[in-house]
Amino acid sequence: MVRAFRIAAVALALLAASVSSTHAAEVTFDDTARFLAGMQPSADSPLLPLTRDPAWQRHAKFFDGAFAQLEQRQLSKIRSWADVNLAAPRPTVFYLFSGPDFLYANTFYAKASTYVLGALEPVGAVPDLTRLPRGSVGAALYNVERSLGSILSFSFFITKQMKVDLSANQVNGTLPILYVFLARSGKTIRNVEMIALDDKGGVHVGGDNPGRNATRGVRITFAGSEGESRTLYYFSTDLSNSGARATGFLKFCETLGPGNSLIKSASYLLHSGNFTAARDWLLANSATIIQDDSGIPLANYSARQWRFFPFGRYLGPIDEFPGRYQERYAALFTRAQPIDFGVGYRWRTHESNLLLSVKVPGSEAAPAAEATSSAEPPPKPPRPKRLRPPESIPPQSGRSFWFR
Repeated sequence: MVRAFRIAAVALALLAASVSSTHAAEVTFDDTARFLAGMQPSADSPLLPLTRDPAWQRHAKFFDGAFAQLEQRQLSKIRSWADVNLAAPRPTVFYLFSGPDFLYANTFYAKASTYVLGALEPVGAVPDLTRLPRGSVGAALYNVERSLGSILSFSFFITKQMKVDLSANQVNGTLPILYVFLARSGKTIRNVEMIALDDKGGVHVGGDNPGRNATRGVRITFAGSEGESRTLYYFSTDLSNSGARATGFLKFCETLGPGNSLIKSASYLLHSGNFTAARDWLLANSATIIQDDSGIPLANYSARQWRFFPFGRYLGPIDEFPGRYQERYAALFTRAQPIDFGVGYRWRTHESNLLLSVKVPGSEAAPAAEATSSAEPPPKPPRPKRLRPPESIPPQSGRSFWFR
């Protein structure tokens, strides 16, 4: 009998040890994000042995240097600008046509509690990296580096290249990029769940059926530096008129507004008649809008509803987007305040434009075609010479990218 009890006790101890070992071996969302970002995971993470791989160590060194340069060149300066010019931001940030660019959303609006990003790129997946075939982790890390090359250098994604890089292997889509930006922004990821929106904007999780025209996305719960809980949503969605009207994405966003909006390097889509639904939604549901000239045309703002604060220099669109020069924008920017950072397609310092539009509290909507608060320009200002930015990331040598 005593022997039986001893055997049972040993069996229970072994079972407990096995359960404990299994629990300890779980790869957390945050450890995965830190690993992809080239940052050390927690001491008991199963990913820790992979950090001894020379491929990961090169990856970590590359990201350490790249993000340090970006912080010094742009991010710290944008935060300083935001601290001075965004006195009372709303809790929600809307960033349409964003790709996985949480980095700049968080830099402009560091105090937001909810971020909503929407773009065509798929959510993708980040599998358990410990289960990937031997030798494939290094390739996955390299593709993440390539995907981030243009935004680290020029402040925007090159869409065609990102589409190739983000579908290259098992670590794919926007999710790994969101992980990297969260980790490198000092956030701690607490939970990640795939969600879907039905056509009325309702959120569905797990096995719920969102019905036809579902919008797929991810909800990431994370903590900021002070431990407060925040939420990042990314949705893969078509923001053209047909897509915006058929899905529930904008209806879902409306439940979180009004908020602050960011529009950057948006391919001048909001200048097109095929994106009026998204443009009208932004104007109706934003308390402030920060944009470069690829955002909403100045002619679509109402002078009675908005006040404009221009920063930087307006040199007109780059050559890839002919016919988008705005005379009113040029007139408005004759009284712009300088900025010491680059952003958007005109990514070089002292060549970028940034417009902060603030909605007048209690103002009523006015016709979209009404003149803006800037007076009609007298004679036409001459169009400045358009400098041609790189069409793609410059040739690479080894694992480095070109920074300016």
